Amino acid sequence: MNDLSFPSQPGYSPAAQKALSRKPALFIDGEWVASTGDQLIDVYDPSTGKVICQIADATSDDVDRAVTAARRAFDDGRWTGLPPIAREVMIHKLGALLEQHMEEFAELEAIDNGKPKAKAMELDIPASIGQLHYYAGWATKIGGETIDPMVVPSGSFHAYTRREPVGVAAQIIPWNYPLIMATLKIAPALAAGCTVVLKPAEQTPLTALRLADLVNEAGFPPGVLNIITGYGHHSGAQLTTHPGVDKIAFTGSTEVGKIINKAATDTMKNVTLELGGKSPVVVFPDADVKAVAAGIAGSIFYNAGQTCIAGSRLYAHKTIFDDLMDALAEQAQNWRPGPSLMPESAIGPVVSNEQYERVLGYIDAGKKAGASVVTGGDTPSACGNGYFINPTVFADVSADMKVVREEIFGPVLVAQRFENTEEAIAAANDTPFGLGASVWTKDLSTMHHVSARIKAGTVWGNCHSVIDPTMPFGGYKESGIGREQGNYGVKAYTELKSVIIQL
Repeated sequence: MNDLSFPSQPGYSPAAQKALSRKPALFIDGEWVASTGDQLIDVYDPSTGKVICQIADATSDDVDRAVTAARRAFDDGRWTGLPPIAREVMIHKLGALLEQHMEEFAELEAIDNGKPKAKAMELDIPASIGQLHYYAGWATKIGGETIDPMVVPSGSFHAYTRREPVGVAAQIIPWNYPLIMATLKIAPALAAGCTVVLKPAEQTPLTALRLADLVNEAGFPPGVLNIITGYGHHSGAQLTTHPGVDKIAFTGSTEVGKIINKAATDTMKNVTLELGGKSPVVVFPDADVKAVAAGIAGSIFYNAGQTCIAGSRLYAHKTIFDDLMDALAEQAQNWRPGPSLMPESAIGPVVSNEQYERVLGYIDAGKKAGASVVTGGDTPSACGNGYFINPTVFADVSADMKVVREEIFGPVLVAQRFENTEEAIAAANDTPFGLGASVWTKDLSTMHHVSARIKAGTVWGNCHSVIDPTMPFGGYKESGIGREQGNYGVKAYTELKSVIIQL
């Protein structure tokens, strides 16, 4: 897959250049403010490896300012005291404003994260808009229930439950889907009546910062949504221990999630964690090999494999294994890497040099462990300083290999054969993760049987990575705590209160 004419990254639009020229600042209490420190963080375009702007590295005082602003906005009722319909209207307006700026946000996401702009226009921006509109509607639909107590005479007590906003939510989001993750976090929190301090990943802050402009334009009261930038080990860590924070919502690696969970325990903060995955893809012999190959390729190569639910472990029945490998090698040709602003690019680079070295390290480890390269296993030639990696499929792997056990977070698929259903289920569950899985078969009985047995928060049938705001999302085992999306997503930002009154 070497290409001596690897294209260069096209130039940026005036709108993107304007966003990149923003002076490093933090969005606190409805205003752009300078950091109290002078440390800056370089932001790179992964397609070129070049610095495109700098952001502020928030200090402890900055974190405290943001939390204090959110605390004040929660406690004085400027948000929680509004009629729910007023919150709904504002969140809808934010979604409408984002829709007006789709092209700009797609370009910023492409420049910042490395994903193709066309893919961002197709998925990331519409999904972000959808999250805002979906959860806007929940602002007017949060309620409790009346209960007839069982141990007292009927009618002698009035008992009911209330759902109340949990308070100040600190939200720490990853770099793989920056805007989707931002809206996935802020939309249910705002609908529930919480106030927010959002910290985007230091690698990909651009769309979150630009979103802050729209927050003001939509008319949100000052302090309701605050956005700070900085390193996770510093400003992120400060948020997890801050006494003014009531709720932590984090999406990222399992390793960091465990640290956050431990830190939040000291003050018993409410915690939602969406962590890593190593999703199995189980293919039975009656499946359509070509259709399956296309689905699997999309599940692992989309976003350069930087997806927590990527179908990274393939278990195919021995009778179709070789044909499926041939079909996957053919499919990989449709996922050639290219610069993020090139319309023809199917996948872009991985997000950073650190991630580039990490993924290549895993590929090298797979080769040294004896895995066979079906396709890829290298980088495109003449690609300059961009962080591009060719789609890679390994066969002849064993369950104890690093490439099978650990989350690579790159365009790398590992494939194994199985002989019977029980063997496939055992292999699929042989992992500390449990975020997603997919089952491919025409047999409805097999589909339901295997789906029930796989330990994962989401199981897809004859598809993979289909996400919808109405469906709860989260993981078993070390893939997380709690659920996002659907009514579970908004309930995660509430406390449940019981009230019982003697009449």
